[in-house]
Amino acid sequence: MNVLDMIQKNEGYQIPDEYYTLSTEEMEKRVKDIKARLGDALFIPGHHYQKEEVVVFSDSTGDSLQLAQVAANNKKAKYIVFCGVHFMAETADILTEDEQIVILPDMRAGCSMADMADHHQTDRAWVELQKLFGDTILPLTYVNSTAAIKAFVGRNDGATVTSSNAKKVVSWAFTQKERILFLPDQHLGRNTAFELGVPLEHMAIWNPITDTLEYEGDDLNNIKVILWKGHCSVHENFTVKNIENVRKNHPDMRIIVHPECSREVVAASDDNGSTKYIIDQIEAAPAGSKWAIGTEMNLVQRIIKNHPDKEIISLNPFMCPCLTMNRIDLPHLLWSLENIEKGNIQNIITVDKQTAKDAVKALDKMLELA
Repeated sequence: MNVLDMIQKNEGYQIPDEYYTLSTEEMEKRVKDIKARLGDALFIPGHHYQKEEVVVFSDSTGDSLQLAQVAANNKKAKYIVFCGVHFMAETADILTEDEQIVILPDMRAGCSMADMADHHQTDRAWVELQKLFGDTILPLTYVNSTAAIKAFVGRNDGATVTSSNAKKVVSWAFTQKERILFLPDQHLGRNTAFELGVPLEHMAIWNPITDTLEYEGDDLNNIKVILWKGHCSVHENFTVKNIENVRKNHPDMRIIVHPECSREVVAASDDNGSTKYIIDQIEAAPAGSKWAIGTEMNLVQRIIKNHPDKEIISLNPFMCPCLTMNRIDLPHLLWSLENIEKGNIQNIITVDKQTAKDAVKALDKMLELA
């Protein structure tokens, strides 16, 4: 079920207007007071891309899988208020205990990339790809995908990947089958496979809108990587022109980008890696070093704030924060917490048991490899 389906079924995301009349100070005080009263029964994970007004109240910050794992290891918390997006809350629900309740403060907080692959499209694609290639394909999915896609991959003996471990998982996949289907982000799949030595001409794109394989060559047997035609709406907006401008105006700056950026951008940059990798590289860099970072703006601004001894800019100065990540704000967080105390919990994220069981297979395979 994608985010639009969830919204249609649950109108709870429409918080009362009164929350937007409260001062920041009043909302902050209420959140602090509720956190104190609930104590260990409440756990608030906050993704790196969240607004600062939300991150300051997070009990743990990190990337999507890291936060889900931290939530799963927290056996004391009855309520897990996940400040991220829908697929992250799904993963948290899959990995936590049945009695733990996962809440998403705003049901509109989705992920355009995750929603570019639904289970109907994937089932159709799998049938057609089996006709073309037979039983030679292993599916992999980025953790930035819905529970239904993770379950599809698990049922077909594949694995999830993160931007940190993608090379390891893709390398393993090629020991299992001749080809891989990489969902839902074509750029991470392309960049990973290319860095492992797969030529670009041995990659094809599956278009889920037209149900067709897009490939420039003549011999389908040459295809080793089938990339789902999906992307991150934030990272795809970094361009080679952005890099050229930095090279011209800041020739001594080092450019580091996320591998969700296009192949051309990654190739033109000095370095690329996961969110954690980017954070770690800046942390380890000497004072006075200069950086242009190609990733989500909320994180870039936080990195700039945390490293006043370094000169840091966004690779694209006109980049906006992730719109769906930005849905979760202080009013929604406060509303969620007050509803918990009232016993009127809204926006509970629940993954059905069979989907969860199949998705865990894909997650466990990745963790076993990692």
